Amino acid sequence: MDLTVAVIAKECLPGRVKTRLSPPLSPEGAAALAQLSLSRTLDTVRILPTRNRVLVMDGTPAAADAEGFTVVPQATGGLDERLAAICDAATGPLLIIGMDTPQFSADHVAPLLHDWSTGTPGLDAWIGPATDGGFWALALLRPDGALIRGVPMSTDTTGARQLARLSARGLSVGTLPELADMDHFSDALDIASAIPGTDFAHAVHDAAQHMQDSPLLTLALP
Repeated sequence: MDLTVAVIAKECLPGRVKTRLSPPLSPEGAAALAQLSLSRTLDTVRILPTRNRVLVMDGTPAAADAEGFTVVPQATGGLDERLAAICDAATGPLLIIGMDTPQFSADHVAPLLHDWSTGTPGLDAWIGPATDGGFWALALLRPDGALIRGVPMSTDTTGARQLARLSARGLSVGTLPELADMDHFSDALDIASAIPGTDFAHAVHDAAQHMQDSPLLTLALP
């Protein structure tokens, strides 16, 4: 497909990534879980039927993560500015995905891929809502940074406000399945239960087993 899939990510260094996982995890444990989330996300993007894959990175990616991707640095500014910069650099249809939904699969974006693989796409945009009120994916048939710039990010109304912005500009918008972002360890537990048997699920389970005296044990293990 004539589609660019961009993954926006941060280098998985202790103390710099997924800090809300620590505690209960150590900074090293949080970074390791973030790395598993990123690598799994990139593996899924590699199997999508698209010509252009871009890793928009804050930091330096591991060599294995960069394979098959064009690596570019993130722009400066808030998240809205960084997402807008990805849109402004795109030359055709664009799908942006974050690194915090390792449960993301090709099936989750199948409606978008089907719609935009036709000669006459039915929708101008797609949004993947997150359970925390944000969004895990955003696709624009005709990318324009002005569609994102200025939308307040990292709030429980971010997804609704982004959708309202798109609708106000006259775009027809489809909705992808809702997914949970990995912000807290409780999120990691829920995500792991959705993808049992994976490296991510095993890592979460092992971490939980080391917390037998923690209140987190009241949560179901994957």
